Amino acid sequence: MERLSVLDMHTCGEPVRIVTGGYPALVGDDILAKRRDARAHHDHLRRALMLEPRGHAGMYGVIPVAPTQPGAAAAALFTHNEGYSTMCGHATIALGKWLVESGQVTASGGNVSFGLELPCGVVEVTCLIREGQVVETSFVSVSAFLAGRDIALDVPGLGRVTCDLAYGGAYYLILPSSSLGIDLLNAPLAQLIELGTQMTAAGRAQLDIRHEEAPDLAFLYGTILIDDAAPDQPTFNLCVFAEGQIDRSPTGSGVTARLARDHARGLIAPGMTRRFAGPTGGAFSASVVSTEEADGRMTCRVRVAGQSSYTGTAEFQLREDDPLRYGFTLPARFADLPAL
Repeated sequence: MERLSVLDMHTCGEPVRIVTGGYPALVGDDILAKRRDARAHHDHLRRALMLEPRGHAGMYGVIPVAPTQPGAAAAALFTHNEGYSTMCGHATIALGKWLVESGQVTASGGNVSFGLELPCGVVEVTCLIREGQVVETSFVSVSAFLAGRDIALDVPGLGRVTCDLAYGGAYYLILPSSSLGIDLLNAPLAQLIELGTQMTAAGRAQLDIRHEEAPDLAFLYGTILIDDAAPDQPTFNLCVFAEGQIDRSPTGSGVTARLARDHARGLIAPGMTRRFAGPTGGAFSASVVSTEEADGRMTCRVRVAGQSSYTGTAEFQLREDDPLRYGFTLPARFADLPAL
């Protein structure tokens, strides 16, 4: 019988399930190799933790691993209902709190900063501490950039749709829902989710995405629908990622990508802080902290800050006599099930 121990947290309502025991050591000289090992040889454990009956369609997870990069105090992989992300801001915010409050990263004084190695690279995490508790966690992203401006996609049912492609540790399509004739603030959430899913499917089918550092990073993670708020006003994000999963938080890597896009479009200047809210109303604050131009492309680093909370702990049993021990998803039809 296999056993897995976890600590559950949330950031703005988006779950973070951190594996604290029972997961095998991953093989690989760097974190992307460890990610490939997890996907190739231990994916049944991801399914057991993310899918029903222990998880749900919106579950999100963290697998701590040994760091391989100089300057990284810790490292982690990210999991969801479909697979493995390359970056996750809401989980980074939760992970920073847990690492400091559990003593795995030593804190002294009013705050602590440390390197956290993630599949997209090393990010700088800072935890603000009050009376021994982390009250805010922020991270400074890897280099983010606008990868494609005014891209036209043929979307079934929507026709020709124009959007931007931006990278914030993962690639996202970004577009105001109003460009589709839909008010983000008043449209039914189900309609917005369907639109995001359609956009992502079209982007994956029609775009040839590449990343200079590693092929593992070159895929479209999801779509972010945004409102029409002025650049100096608070704004809403709805991120639909993976296989139709909805981020309850504003999406840290999505906020990073959006700020890179907005900066490239001249909508936001370095140092200007903006608040981004997700579908629970929980918000992150974010700003462009530095910029660099290389090979004709403007890149930036973005600081994203937010708060996380604990929700509980568990030890899960994966028993051999349980046919559903590695999780399940409901079929679209009874006819899709194996014969009785």
